[in-house]
Amino acid sequence: MALIEMNGIRKSYAMGGQRVDALRQVDLAIESNEYVAIVGSSGSGKSTLMHIIGCLDTPSAGNYRLNGQDVEQLGEIELASIRNREVGFVFQSFNLLARADALRNVMQPLIYRGVGFGARRRMALAALAQVGLSDRAEHRPNQLSGGQRQRVAIARALVASPSILLADEPTGNLDALATEQVMALFDALHAQGHTVIVVTHEAEIAAHCQRVIELVDGRARSGSG
Repeated sequence: MALIEMNGIRKSYAMGGQRVDALRQVDLAIESNEYVAIVGSSGSGKSTLMHIIGCLDTPSAGNYRLNGQDVEQLGEIELASIRNREVGFVFQSFNLLARADALRNVMQPLIYRGVGFGARRRMALAALAQVGLSDRAEHRPNQLSGGQRQRVAIARALVASPSILLADEPTGNLDALATEQVMALFDALHAQGHTVIVVTHEAEIAAHCQRVIELVDGRARSGSG
């Protein structure tokens, strides 16, 4: 059984009295410990697919199983629960709490799991060590470089041991050196056994991945990286 299984996924939106088909027919399987890039031009449907994979949205039609669970019919509370348990998100804009230091940013997802403060702190320190930022635990985002902020975001995504690391344009706000460092970290995490999915429009980023899924007019086609 694949970690992610999609069959006949469609997603439509009503805009200005008309129906817009963002995803038309997506059949997709991603195995545990795969390293996958989702690519496509603007309007191809890759952001919509990312939202559905990450349980931020549900399809209009079709079947989606994440780690063996049917999720396409779940309500908001159930989606939030599976999202917290199964998916670690990394965003282009980092989405860090400006007034909290790196340690407290990384601890944040564990609050929703009901993990006690002592355990939260230990787990967050371990995640920061995993991304090479043990010495930045007490620094706030404005005291960190862009690459360091993204590594804090990756530590936050890792801390609850999700099934999937889902990164949306993770190097979009970074310079060349920071981009290289962040992608080297994703490479290492994949080598350690993590399932990594990167949504990108950059061929150089997609080249790091084992497999590339290209979206064209709401349909997916798969190839090797």
